[in-house]
Amino acid sequence: MAIKLKKIADQVVVITGASSGIGLATAEAAAKKGAKLVLAARSEQTLNEIVGRLGGQAVAVTCDVADRAQVERVAQTAIATFGRIDTWVNNAGQGLYGRLNEVSETDSRRLFDINFWGVVNGSLAALPHLKTNGGALINIGSEVSEAYVPILGMYSATKHAVKGFTDALRVEVENLDKAPVSITLIQPTAVDTPFPQHARNYMPLEASLPSPTIDPEKVAKAILSAAERPVRDKRVGTMSKINTTVATLFPSMADKMSAKQADQLHSDEPVRRPQGALNQPSEATGVAGQTHGVPSRA
Repeated sequence: MAIKLKKIADQVVVITGASSGIGLATAEAAAKKGAKLVLAARSEQTLNEIVGRLGGQAVAVTCDVADRAQVERVAQTAIATFGRIDTWVNNAGQGLYGRLNEVSETDSRRLFDINFWGVVNGSLAALPHLKTNGGALINIGSEVSEAYVPILGMYSATKHAVKGFTDALRVEVENLDKAPVSITLIQPTAVDTPFPQHARNYMPLEASLPSPTIDPEKVAKAILSAAERPVRDKRVGTMSKINTTVATLFPSMADKMSAKQADQLHSDEPVRRPQGALNQPSEATGVAGQTHGVPSRA
C-alpha cells in the first residue's frame, strides 16, 4: 500500500529533544515551512523561550522521554492543541564517554532509558494517532547504529538497539498491519551539536567528536524530507555511508578504523562538566556545538 504524506506546511510535527542540536534545527526548519509544532525536552525554560521565538504555532511540553507517562502527555497535548499528529520525531538522546569497564551500570542504564526506551516510548505513544490519519514516525539513530566507536561504546549499543527496534516495528506496522504509517531511521555521521558538552564524561579531558562533522541543518533537512516522502532509512553525511558500509562488509578493517578515532574523542582541555546532562537538564541551547562554540546561559 502506498503511503501518502502531507507537505510540512500542512503538518502537526512532534519533536523530542527539541531544545538544542538536531532537534532545534529541525524545529526551526519546520517552523519556517509553516508546520504546527509540539516541542518536547527536559529544559523547560529554554524550551519556552524557543517556542516564544518560533511563534504561535508551536507549543512546549516539558518531558523526560525515559518516562512513558510524560511522553504520553506530549501526545495528548498535540491532540488537545491541534487535533492530530502527522509526524513524530524521536530525536532526544544523550552521550556517555568512557571505556566500557569504567562507566557505571547506573549511568549505562540511564543512557538506555533515554536513547532506547525514549524511542520506544515515543513510538508507542505516537502510533495509535498516526495510524488513525496516516503519517510518519522518524527515529534518530546514528552511523553507530551499524558501525561503532571506542569510548562511546555504550552509546553505540543504544543506537544499535534503536535500529533493531525500528526495523522490527517497521515490518509490524507497514507490512503486517498495512497501516498508513511511514517508519524511518535516520543515521547521521558526527554532527556539530552540543552533544559532547551535554554528555556524561568519564575522561579527564573535555569530550569531542571525530572529524569531519556535518551541520545539524543537513540532518534536519533529511528528517523533514522523510516527513513528506516515505523512506525506509537515510544515512546522512559521507562518513555515515562509508563507516556503515565498511562495518557491514569489512568488519576487521572497520575495527582498525574505529580504533584510530579514539584520540579524536577528546580535546586537550580539562573536562569542565563531567556529569553533563545525563541526569538533569542543562538548559543550554543552540544548534551548533564544538565547531562554533556552545551557546548557553552564563
